[in-house]
Amino acid sequence: MMNPTRRTFTTATAATLAGMTSSLWTSSVWAQGTPLRFGVGMFQPDREKNDATYRPLAQHLSARLGRPVELRTVDSWEGLAKSLANGETDIALMGPWGYVLANHFADAQVVSTILYQGKPEYFAIIITHPDSGLETIEDLLGTAGRGRTFAFGDKGSTSGYLIPLHFFMQRGIDPARHFSRVLHTRHQAIQTQVTAGQIDAGADFNRNRSTMIDQGLIRADRSKVIWQSDPLPNDAVAVRAGLFEDKAFVARLQEALSEVGGLLGSQPQLLPANYTGFVNADNAFYKPIRDAGLATGTLTPRR
Repeated sequence: MMNPTRRTFTTATAATLAGMTSSLWTSSVWAQGTPLRFGVGMFQPDREKNDATYRPLAQHLSARLGRPVELRTVDSWEGLAKSLANGETDIALMGPWGYVLANHFADAQVVSTILYQGKPEYFAIIITHPDSGLETIEDLLGTAGRGRTFAFGDKGSTSGYLIPLHFFMQRGIDPARHFSRVLHTRHQAIQTQVTAGQIDAGADFNRNRSTMIDQGLIRADRSKVIWQSDPLPNDAVAVRAGLFEDKAFVARLQEALSEVGGLLGSQPQLLPANYTGFVNADNAFYKPIRDAGLATGTLTPRR
């Protein structure tokens, strides 16, 4: 049986998001020139670098939409989902699980999916370090893994929390009982602490590991992948429910995002390295994430 504290995030989020209603949700027409608040998850190691990385995209959207766009980095996926739900954020570039939460509890809607090397998908992974004695995922799940330390991402993370949690549950493993210590931290910290041998194993996503290796932040020979998920939908660009009602605005936003790929040749600063643009998407594309949320009990079926 799963530890009851595993449900704390969902219970709190459900109560918070379900109760967040205001006139912002029913107003689909905004005054010309009203700033759009663009929330971005913490994709980079720190807030300053994250802001610098995504400021060119915010400026592009402002120029194409004819509206000021205020960029703000939100530290956690959970926090970004809540800010999109309560009207503090109008548009968000967010992880898939965060999007599914905001959609499930507050009807936020995806409009586009980001492309990485031309693909709208990525993978969750579980890593260890070469001195851990864990050679395979079966080692981690078996007696060799019992009593080890394990790191998840924050509870709004798809690859860092939801998907590996679902995998453990499918294999009959309660992480809180199987491991001696379970912690939640940022993706970058998971990689650095696992490669340093401070944590035995952890959950991450393939792109983060590759990027950190390319940037020299971790050594490839100190990070060993022992499990990889099925393909997962990439990060979503979503808008709050009230703004989604303005179909003309949504169409302009999707057009502005679709232009990005073609502009990267002359304006490579619009997206981080290896990101190649956006493709229009709808809620159905994120069904695998929603299904995992329902299977783990972190989402409850809508009535």
